[in-house]
Amino acid sequence: MENKISQLRQEHGLTQQMLAERLSVSRQTIISLETGRYNPSIRLAWQISHLFGKTIEDVFIFQEDEKK
Repeated sequence: MENKISQLRQEHGLTQQMLAERLSVSRQTIISLETGRYNPSIRLAWQISHLFGKTIEDVFIFQEDEKK
């Protein structure tokens, strides 16, 4: 799953640490989200999108598995 977290974070002038503190997660979680190594829970996805004033679909790009 791809996402626009890094782009939105930078547009809002936030560091990874600042975003982590606002979401009550670790900076490592933000790094993992931005690099696509971690998929957030629905709750965290909602918190991220709400923080940026976006819908979940605006922040996270879901792609169906091409092997199907």
